[in-house]
Amino acid sequence: MKCSAKITFTVLSATALIVGACSPKSTSEPPAPPISAVENQTPTPPRIGQVEIVAELEITPGNVTASKDGRIFASVHGMRRGPAQLIEIKPGKDNWEPFPNQEWNAAPGSGPNVLNSAHGVAIDSQDRLWVTDHGNWMPNQAKPAQPKLVAFDIHTRQAVFRMDFPEEIGPRGGIMQDLAVDAERGFVYIADCGPTPAIVVVDIQQKTARRFTGHVSLQAEDVDLVVEGQTLKFPDAKGEMQKARVPINPITLSADGETLYYGAMNGETLFSVPARLFREGASREQISQAIQVAGKKPVSDGISTDAEGNHFITNLRENAIDRLSNDGKLTRLVQDDRFLFPDNVRFGADSWLYVAVNQLHRSSIFTGNTDEGRPPYLIARVWTGTKGQPGR
Repeated sequence: MKCSAKITFTVLSATALIVGACSPKSTSEPPAPPISAVENQTPTPPRIGQVEIVAELEITPGNVTASKDGRIFASVHGMRRGPAQLIEIKPGKDNWEPFPNQEWNAAPGSGPNVLNSAHGVAIDSQDRLWVTDHGNWMPNQAKPAQPKLVAFDIHTRQAVFRMDFPEEIGPRGGIMQDLAVDAERGFVYIADCGPTPAIVVVDIQQKTARRFTGHVSLQAEDVDLVVEGQTLKFPDAKGEMQKARVPINPITLSADGETLYYGAMNGETLFSVPARLFREGASREQISQAIQVAGKKPVSDGISTDAEGNHFITNLRENAIDRLSNDGKLTRLVQDDRFLFPDNVRFGADSWLYVAVNQLHRSSIFTGNTDEGRPPYLIARVWTGTKGQPGR
């Protein structure tokens, strides 16, 4: 008997349909559903907290971001350098290519149009990949490079924005890491967790920047950074190992771009401030008076906010991702023993939250000795069940 049909549905449904079409009729079995009914079935979504491993890498991802059409980009962490500073991750094991090209990924310090220490990454609604380059941890113990902010069109691979920060905005030795991008209003907010912690605000259209510093909310709290049961230490200005006390690092925007959220890495408090105060050039005093406590958070490195106002925050101590809901409740989204130092989170399409996992606590700068990292380093994604904002 010859059977043929144009079918697009699941394997189980397809099997049932083929059997029904190719077997003698049975009065004891109901007829197979029409093809149109099978085709119109809604796929069952993943369960909330479901984890998928997207990439296993020999190179160490710093931060990750994903575009609305499913492309994945990551910085390469300067604490464990590789042959590139910014990559696009391709399907397959340890499959990536330098982005936007090899020239921008030449040896750090080799020229002006090179990414020296790419770190924070985000894709905005115009498909621009924004990258902070803080210029630290240079090879051969070279002096820090001038920090900069660069944006690349992910389709043309051309640089469409660049700002080289002057010393008063981005001092050398500062560490401009995570960022939040508001393409609709034309502003970028950067967390500088260096010796003088700050929020750096860039006006994209005017190509100007300001530095907000000196507020207690930017400082680290007296909370230990513990990963795999070890209290992490970090070299101080004299090179002596001290308990890590990292100030402002996670930073994010509400979906409407009106509220900026941030907190210290070594801290359990999430703060908020109206973003319009930065856009409108409010004084330091006005901004300081408007800062409020938004809720509790774990000791964390990264944060992302969905379209519904929920915050998803890395939990370094518990190898987990926590959720601070829009009603102020802090709960666990997922805990996974593979999440050894979940560095940052960014939404991709649908409800998938992408996570860069890099075992940073095992790098030599934290151990004070040899690098104890064991590849593969991971790009994972977690289903949140909420409406995300791709790239943010």
